[in-house]
Amino acid sequence: MSLEGKSVVVTGGFGSLGAAVAVAARAAGANVAVVDRAPDAQAPAALAGLACFGGVDLGSLPAAEAAFQTIAEKLGGIDALVNIAGGFRWEPIESGKLETWDLLYNLNVKTALCASKAALPHLLLRGAGRIVNIGAAGAIKAGMGMGAYAASKAGVAKLTEALAEELKDRGITVNALLPSIIDTAPNRADMPDADFSRWVQPRQLADIIVFLLSDAASAITGALIPVTGRV
Repeated sequence: MSLEGKSVVVTGGFGSLGAAVAVAARAAGANVAVVDRAPDAQAPAALAGLACFGGVDLGSLPAAEAAFQTIAEKLGGIDALVNIAGGFRWEPIESGKLETWDLLYNLNVKTALCASKAALPHLLLRGAGRIVNIGAAGAIKAGMGMGAYAASKAGVAKLTEALAEELKDRGITVNALLPSIIDTAPNRADMPDADFSRWVQPRQLADIIVFLLSDAASAITGALIPVTGRV
């Protein structure tokens, strides 16, 4: 799928999935900007040559708006946004903290909301655009210890659906992927006895995202797409 000439912003871009998406989008011809809360010094080597914007708190709308204005000026506009910034906590409800629910709402829902609001003026200037969010398969059926995380990712799903309806007559599509366990170094460390071959690879998700960003996916909006590997 070609993204030639498109300007794509990837949030949470210093992580495993974010870096894979940024590299795949660049390979498809896009101009890519990567945004992350971590400082620029923590950008992975795979992002060399891309426009990296570290130290951005996407839970703050003014901070997100300032970053996206700078990105639009650097890239000559914005055509697409991929919301990957987020976080995870495993915590039973009985012994857990209320603060965890607030934390995961802020990390997963609010960052996607602020980034989307910051990107919208630039997408609308193009007369077309793409937003892809990362939800979670666990939001459909939450397991033990997954309550706060699943609730926050369910919020991402509903944000996706609501924004897709809001924008469907304005040329902007909004979709979300619902992955199961992604094969990353932190997940392997947390579950060392698991069969990693059953998990979803970051590159597999990146390929689907590139398709959703392309002109070939113009008829798809409001979709919540499970990508579960063999989990």
